[in-house]
Amino acid sequence: MIRLLSQQRQFVADASHELLTPIAGLRAQLEEARLHPGEGDLDEVLGRALRDIDRLQTIVHDLLVLARVGTTPPEEWSRVDLAELVRDEVSMRADGIPVRLLLSPGLVFHVVADEFRRVVRNLLDNAQRHASRTVRVEVRRNGRYAELIVTDDGRGIAPADRDRIFERFSRLDTARCRDHGGSGLGLAIVRAVAHAHSGTVEVADSAAGACFVLRLPLPGEGR
Repeated sequence: MIRLLSQQRQFVADASHELLTPIAGLRAQLEEARLHPGEGDLDEVLGRALRDIDRLQTIVHDLLVLARVGTTPPEEWSRVDLAELVRDEVSMRADGIPVRLLLSPGLVFHVVADEFRRVVRNLLDNAQRHASRTVRVEVRRNGRYAELIVTDDGRGIAPADRDRIFERFSRLDTARCRDHGGSGLGLAIVRAVAHAHSGTVEVADSAAGACFVLRLPLPGEGR
C-alpha cells in the first residue's frame, strides 16, 4: 500500500510538472505581448501559444486515455482480427517512414478495439519517429501466444532503458528520448492496454534499431 501511494504521488507530481511547463510558456508569451503591444510579431506569438495549447491538449487527452484503460465493461468488447487491425491502421498513414507488413491472418481476440487501435498507432508513431529508412510490423503465432512485433532501423534502446521506457513521462538520455511536443505517455498506454488484456509488452533484442514485442495469450490457451 505504501509503495502504491508513493507511485500515485510521483505520478501526480510528474503530471503536474508536464502540465505546468506549457502553461508557464503560454503565460510568459501572452504577458510579453501585453506589456509590449505592437512591438512583436503577432503571428509568431500566436503560433507559439497554439503550440503550447496543442501540447496541453495532447497531455490531457493521453491522461484521460490512460485513466480509462481497464474500465470498459466486457459487453462493450468486440472481436478483432489483429492482422486486419494493423493493416487498417497502416493504410491510414499517408506519409512517414515506409512500413513493411508480415501479417498472419486469423488471430482473433475479444478486446477493446479502440484501445488496441491506439496501441498499434502508438507503436507505429514511435517506430517511424526513430527509424532511418524502414519500419517492419509482424503479426504471428508463437506457441500459445500471438505476437505483434514492431521493429525500426534506428539507433535502438540501451538495455538499461528497456523497461524504463514504458514508464509514464519517462525521459531517456539516449537518441530515443521523448520528442518535444509528445505527451510522454504513448508507451505507458501501450503497456497498460497490454496488461488489461492479460498480455505483455517488452523491448526485445534486435540486430539493429528497436524491436517492440506485444504478446497476447490466444483464446482458450491461458497464459
